[in-house]
Amino acid sequence: MFPLHRGRRLRTSESIRSLVRETSLSPADFMFPMFIAEGENYQVEISSMPGIFRRSIDLTVEEVKEIFALGIRAVNIYVKVSENLKDNEGNEAWNPNGLMQNAIRAIKAACPEMIVMPDVALDPYSIYGHDGIIANGDVENDSTNTALVKMAVSHAQAGADFVAPSDMMDGRVLRLREGLDAAGFHNVGIMSYSAKYASAFYGPFRDALDSAPVDATEIPKDKKTYQMDYANRIEAIKEALWDVEEGADMVMVKPGIAYLDIVREVKNAVNVPVTVYHVSGEYAMIKAAAERGWLDHDKIMMEQLMCIKRAGASLISTYFAKEAAILLNKVK
Repeated sequence: MFPLHRGRRLRTSESIRSLVRETSLSPADFMFPMFIAEGENYQVEISSMPGIFRRSIDLTVEEVKEIFALGIRAVNIYVKVSENLKDNEGNEAWNPNGLMQNAIRAIKAACPEMIVMPDVALDPYSIYGHDGIIANGDVENDSTNTALVKMAVSHAQAGADFVAPSDMMDGRVLRLREGLDAAGFHNVGIMSYSAKYASAFYGPFRDALDSAPVDATEIPKDKKTYQMDYANRIEAIKEALWDVEEGADMVMVKPGIAYLDIVREVKNAVNVPVTVYHVSGEYAMIKAAAERGWLDHDKIMMEQLMCIKRAGASLISTYFAKEAAILLNKVK
């Protein structure tokens, strides 16, 4: 009689395992973060992120077409801004003919069905490398929100489907919703970086955009006054709930694989889709270990993505999006 329950019966073959599998992945689960630079026919690989490039708009458009053909339906775009265009207020961020705005227009013209979610934060435009306006030795919350609204409206005017505020200013989702609605963009959504932690996993990303805080005594040396303390869990739920109350259409947890407990907590707490950012450091670690033969690249990549989805992600922003989509399409 013993044992009556044998879990192994449901693991006997791949056919049975696939029949009862609780979680699945498809290319439509992925959003591809893309880095855009000035110029034409220009691309340079980011040394700390093998296989990821800063590209000019024309080459970015070609890449967008490729990933759309693979089944990926969303891109999260970031720009590498020239030093001479940076200031403390981020004025270039809402230039109607700026790099971001031109990139949005080009992508939507070439691939209208691709969902474009531009980053909304001032760090690429800041002489200090911070996500907002520096005043009295810190990032000033409310004046930064005013700047972010102008930035988001300019993205909507260029054709963005969603805006993606990554700044972690208090109250910015409400201000963005009010600003977008006042400008007539009621259908432009907000994907809020709600639980964005002050993480060391962002290092390669800052290499990509040259957006790390500068070393100066009169400003904060890091982003811990606005990004979250990674020791905290309840705070993440609170931030996500606030953003939903203020009008967020999606909320994000960032980083990903090291924060799956937070993903599940947020998923259980909110009634909107949860996005998870599988960040640059998580990507770089797999690439580095695989290059040394310490890990099986594709197996680890797919395991991590599946675990993020299992934890509650509706959408995964990942630098592995293209590679994973190619593998998934082969399996069909």
